[in-house]
Amino acid sequence: ECYADFFREDFDVKAYTSQSIHQAVIAEQLAKLAQGISQLDKELHLQVVARHEDLLAQATGIESLEGVLQMMQTRIGALQSTVDRIRVKIVDPYNKIVSRTAQLAKLQAACDLLRRIIRILYLSKRLQGQLQGGSREITKAAQSLNELNYLSQGIDLSGIEVIENDLLFIARARLEVENQAKRLLEQGVETQNPTQVGTALQVFHNLGTLKDTIANVVDGYCTVLEENIKNALDIKVLTQPSQTVTRGGPGRAAMPTPGNTAAFRAALWTNMEKLMDQICAACGQVQHLQKVLTKKRDPVSHVCFIEEIVKDGQSDILYKFWTAVTQTLSSQFQSATDSSMFLKQAFEGEYPKLLRLYNDLWKRLQQYSQNIQRNFNTSGTTDLLAELQQMEEDTQDIFMQKTQDYDPEKALKDSLQQYEAAYLSKSLSRLFDPINLVFPPGGRNPPSSDELDSIIKTIASELNVAAVDPDLSLAVAKNVAKTIQLYGVKSEQLLSTQGDASQVIGPLTDGQRRNVAVVNSLYKLHQSVLKVITNQSSFPAAAEQTVTTALKAVHDLMGSAVQPLLNSVGDSVEAIIITMHQEDFSGSLSSSGKPDVPCSLYMKELQGFIARVMSDYFRHFECFDFVFDNTEAMAQRAIEVFIRNASLIRPLGEGGKMRLAADFAQMELAVAPLCRRVSDLGKSYRQLRSFRPLLFQTSEHIASSPALGEVIPFSIILQFLFTRAPPELKSPFQRAEWSIARYSQWLDDHPSEKDRLALIRGALEAYVQSVRTREGKEFAPVYPIMVQLLQKAMSTLQ
Repeated sequence: ECYADFFREDFDVKAYTSQSIHQAVIAEQLAKLAQGISQLDKELHLQVVARHEDLLAQATGIESLEGVLQMMQTRIGALQSTVDRIRVKIVDPYNKIVSRTAQLAKLQAACDLLRRIIRILYLSKRLQGQLQGGSREITKAAQSLNELNYLSQGIDLSGIEVIENDLLFIARARLEVENQAKRLLEQGVETQNPTQVGTALQVFHNLGTLKDTIANVVDGYCTVLEENIKNALDIKVLTQPSQTVTRGGPGRAAMPTPGNTAAFRAALWTNMEKLMDQICAACGQVQHLQKVLTKKRDPVSHVCFIEEIVKDGQSDILYKFWTAVTQTLSSQFQSATDSSMFLKQAFEGEYPKLLRLYNDLWKRLQQYSQNIQRNFNTSGTTDLLAELQQMEEDTQDIFMQKTQDYDPEKALKDSLQQYEAAYLSKSLSRLFDPINLVFPPGGRNPPSSDELDSIIKTIASELNVAAVDPDLSLAVAKNVAKTIQLYGVKSEQLLSTQGDASQVIGPLTDGQRRNVAVVNSLYKLHQSVLKVITNQSSFPAAAEQTVTTALKAVHDLMGSAVQPLLNSVGDSVEAIIITMHQEDFSGSLSSSGKPDVPCSLYMKELQGFIARVMSDYFRHFECFDFVFDNTEAMAQRAIEVFIRNASLIRPLGEGGKMRLAADFAQMELAVAPLCRRVSDLGKSYRQLRSFRPLLFQTSEHIASSPALGEVIPFSIILQFLFTRAPPELKSPFQRAEWSIARYSQWLDDHPSEKDRLALIRGALEAYVQSVRTREGKEFAPVYPIMVQLLQKAMSTLQ
């Protein structure tokens, strides 16, 4: 342990010594060290003694290794001298090869340069001749220039005196050919001449600048149009005629003076029409250019020019141009109207006029697309037409059809969205204002005819102005529908719903007069709007449906307004009819064979009531068809209730039959005021006519009547046959101990013939049971006929 410090790698003699001195045990440390050295010597001696043979063998091995190393050194020296001799033999040939290779490269470069110079001199001479040929040789000249350009690539030809003049000539010739081709292209596009355009494009293709040239041409059109749009919307230019000679102060905004707003608007719309013409002309030229690009092929490589333009995933030029135009329109319109309130008001207030210009532009573009092929076939040389025929069936351009992800017409109209929203908002205000004016808060009366005419004129005006565009017509039609709804809501608030609105005892109350006036007002609105939309030419079906739906709501409101009165009249009619049971129909036939009175008292009352109701209440309604549509239903119900109650009269004598038959005839006269013609009542009228003869027929004849089931329900006939039975055979309501009114209510609640027949069958079964209980000998004569009729009725239901 005391010697462990000496084994550490970082053992420091000085540190150890100073530590020993510091601890003041020097003598002791020296003694330990001396003892340790002595011990180490002993150990070394023991090791040498124990392994002296191995140590001797190692010493011998070291001597052998020195001999081997000496021999290796000798051989390395011999190898070095051999390498030196080989180097002397290789270096000289290598240097010669390097110099000869350099000479060969220079010779080849000189030969290539000479060949290029010879070709340049030849092409330069040929180019001079082609340039003298004018526009006929311009494509060949371009081909020569393209080859000359290829010869000049990757090599410096400056300083070669023999071709210096030729190079200058070639540079001038290239500029001349490019300028001539540009003029030819411009002229061809402007005059819609496919031959000139095709020649110019061939020149640029030969020069290798077709793609860049087309991009520059399209960009040029876009730039010009952007400038045109800015000028058309320039408020300073638009207001210039109205400004005085004296200049305003700095920062003074350009705006039309109050007296010159009309002149400003006129100038604006003139500019807009001119702008649409410019856009149409530019689109036509780009379309023509694209058409030639689509048709034209290079005569050498047979590559279609349009493939050169659209490769690398680029869109075709017409799509690119149209996108740029529509985006420019949107941005320029936005900035112009943001900076000028007058422009904004003009576009918002006269939006349909702006939309019409856009629609006309779109129609012209589509028309041009349809006619452009004809232009190709009627102009141009035979050579070009032959080239055009090589192209397969051309694809439709964007003005003829829209794709799934792009609608060019929508892109055009996107710039108008903000003005459309503002116009529709103002349109709705114009429609609502007259209605809010004629329905003041707290008002009690509907609008007058003049006021209603004013509302209708506003509706007609808005629809007429919007007729320039189907989508705008639909949007305005929705506004009209909202207007009609508002009129309905305002009118509904005027309706009287108190008890006096449905009274039928005295003359018209104030509430009923007001309800009549409201219904007449709604009817006038309904008819007037219907006439307006009928007179609209090319009114979209969706727009017509929108307005018609709103008018149906008005019609429904008219119905709900008169319904309380109709219900009250209907209830009164039924109450009068049911009083027939208070009269005596059991009497026998008088000596004269005729009834004492032409009709019963209740029938007189019914006739008087219906005539009074129609005179006092319903004649004030101007909507006769609407009134008859409702009162005819009331007449049908009255006949149904009359026949039902007539079939329940017990007992019924021969004299009663005569009087009841007279009542049947008078019933036609009673309901006549409720309908246009009594025969219009259909099945109810046929029932009334068919039932009357049955009063005098035998039960057997009644059971075999052809009117049975088809015209008159089986349940009614069975009810009537009860009147011919003895008192023991009780009617269904007598068996149930119901009043006539309650039984009538039950029949209303159970319109199904099956339920009614089941109740009658119960009455017949109860009669059979009562006969058996009292041990009667036979049934009433009418009973088997009724059973047979009931079975027949049940079989027809299955």
